[in-house]
Amino acid sequence: MPRLLARYTTFYAVIGLTLLCAVLALVFGAAWWLPGIVFLALTILGLYDLTQTHHAIRRNYPVIGNMRFLFEYVRPEIRQYFFEDDTLKMPFSRVDRSLVYQRAKQQMDQRPFGTQGDVYDKRYQWINHAMVPTHIADTDFRITVGGPDCTRPVELSVFNISAMSFGALSANAVRALNRGAALGNFAHDTGEGGVSRYHLEQGGRLIWNIGSGYFGCRNPDGSFSPERFAEMARRDNICMIEIKLSQGAKPGHGGVLPAPKVTSEIAAARGVPVGQDCVSPSSHSAFDSPIGLMHFIVQLRELSGGKPVGFKLCIGHPWEWFAIAKAMLATGITPDFIVVDGAEGGTGAAPIEFVDHVGTPLREGLRLVHNTLVGVGLRDKIRLGASGKVISAFDMAYIMALGADWCNSARAYMFAIGCIQAQVCHTGRCPTGVTTQDPKRQKALVVADKSVRVANYHANTLKALGELLGAAGLQHPSDLRPHHIARRLASGEVRVLSALYPDLQKGELLEGKFRNTIFRTAWPMAQAESFEPLYSLSAALSGHVDQQIPDQPHPEAVIH
Repeated sequence: MPRLLARYTTFYAVIGLTLLCAVLALVFGAAWWLPGIVFLALTILGLYDLTQTHHAIRRNYPVIGNMRFLFEYVRPEIRQYFFEDDTLKMPFSRVDRSLVYQRAKQQMDQRPFGTQGDVYDKRYQWINHAMVPTHIADTDFRITVGGPDCTRPVELSVFNISAMSFGALSANAVRALNRGAALGNFAHDTGEGGVSRYHLEQGGRLIWNIGSGYFGCRNPDGSFSPERFAEMARRDNICMIEIKLSQGAKPGHGGVLPAPKVTSEIAAARGVPVGQDCVSPSSHSAFDSPIGLMHFIVQLRELSGGKPVGFKLCIGHPWEWFAIAKAMLATGITPDFIVVDGAEGGTGAAPIEFVDHVGTPLREGLRLVHNTLVGVGLRDKIRLGASGKVISAFDMAYIMALGADWCNSARAYMFAIGCIQAQVCHTGRCPTGVTTQDPKRQKALVVADKSVRVANYHANTLKALGELLGAAGLQHPSDLRPHHIARRLASGEVRVLSALYPDLQKGELLEGKFRNTIFRTAWPMAQAESFEPLYSLSAALSGHVDQQIPDQPHPEAVIH
């Protein structure tokens, strides 16, 4: 009995206060009716808690048990603003977010009193500076994307907006990002959800991301439609075509947008029926082999009128990536670009296990792709993009030193338009209107204001990158090499990245030189005709390979 009273103390107190207010209202007048109504509402809530069957904690602790769910709803905001350490990255630190906010709002982004980091911590990393710094007047760094078979190459900024779909983002968020891209003359990746009218109305250049659902270029049965693709791809807004093979936050995982969420606007953008489940398969149907992927690239390039075509992937089984590289050699076809996405990349929603434990982190994946292309003599024909938790100019310098030609960022640009990292993107209750389809919530996001912040963040980050390059004695991000960046290891030793991620020499793989274990074991397993390995990894590691490895084509015979 005493325990029961303890559990119901709050409920009994609310009942008592309700009765007390009713008596006081009768004796002293209407002033007591308002608190009486409040306590009456709480009494009704307590009675409901006792009778509902969904939440045991509310049945055991009527009224007060609801606080648990209230704190669960606001916990991210409470934690990050009142309890979180400034440098704790979960997933982005307050320091990171503040940097974006300051640069987006044109506020001072400098800091007094020195670094907040521990320079002797195993995670510390830095760029080596030069005794003779350079001065870079123009920090609008650009590269040309378009290989030998591309007739309409693109001058691309080295810092662009990464893939985020309409549906995951609100209409106003898409508008603000695209107008900001137009103001700053950089590119905006549509995400695999298709090209919506909100992507087109602001005039920003678009990288059209085409996933396994072929949204915006699909037949009624979900297969790829060349006619619909050509109609959209030839629009002036579309500057590049990106085939999404996998995404860092959930590689190898398809998805279903439930029927109630398939509104008329989303249906129009994706080319699917309104009010029916929208399925994004886990793999493509337009091709089923590495060679098939190469021919699909040629098809899209021709249908788009010669625009750059490439693909995006998160590295998984290394022999599958090596199979793609071998397909390039076997066919003589090369993509114009490859975007490497890291496991640290973001998403609107994904299973916990995929977010935390699937996919190769960006640095390892990028270095593998870069070295492979160097090793087969194709690196100079293919541009490399990289995405995965890029916030600052140093993040860019680090990634570009590992081999990237440009960087993409999604969540940083979300911060620029007002995201506060509430981490309720998947609920539709985004407090800033960035990741919701609720028209009232997204109305708070003012496009004219936030688009300027997007352009500001882009320009100020590139300005900071220019200052870093100048301090290192360089002129352009393409001058960065692994030896320019150093980091401290867990042992306390210091290594430059070239020691941690050794370079391959041009054509080395074609000559059969396998200095690294990953190439020595997985390269012979790969075949251009299939994503399946020629034999098992255990056989490769044990040295007992029964199957005959076919001869690889000589590079002179297959490379233009």
